[in-house]
Amino acid sequence: MDSSMPTITADRFLLTTDDYRAMAEAGILRPDDRVELIDGQIRPMSPIGASHLFCVNRLDRLFNEYTHAGEIEVSVQNPVQLSPHQEPEPDVALLRAAAEPRVPVASDALLIVEVADTTYAYDRETKLPRYAEASVPQVWIIDLPERRLEAYTHPTDDQYGDHTTHHAGDDVTLPHTEHRIRLADVLP
Repeated sequence: MDSSMPTITADRFLLTTDDYRAMAEAGILRPDDRVELIDGQIRPMSPIGASHLFCVNRLDRLFNEYTHAGEIEVSVQNPVQLSPHQEPEPDVALLRAAAEPRVPVASDALLIVEVADTTYAYDRETKLPRYAEASVPQVWIIDLPERRLEAYTHPTDDQYGDHTTHHAGDDVTLPHTEHRIRLADVLP
């Protein structure tokens, strides 16, 4: 083999959120496909297990109970557009209430919650930096196997300046409310 042959690198075609939504509207992506757009690529999402479902449902109920209707919306497993090439579907999001129907954007997000039963590394290493880049003010990763909540605040570039860990017996304050949530109340 001739070592003087040039190396060819293949560029990837990155999808935009408009491309991604057009694929759904055209039926290329079906409503039951569990996928999200990360770094311009369609990525599969893990199946939802019983513990994950339990935690998300508890968060949904508590967040709706503690938030101010009309000011803050609770969004469960729906997209949030972070950039032209990023549209993850977090497990739960607290959002500023929208005046018109549209996909929420990063500046609408007050809190993003990712519930991790088998996805902890992906949520922390892939999704968390994307949330920081988009200046999402607060992200919680609930690590179900370890029975803990990691809270990330003060985004700068692709990381968060502050990180605190809460365990099953701890309380955490729900952003933009005065309510505290016992972590044990949302863990299976």
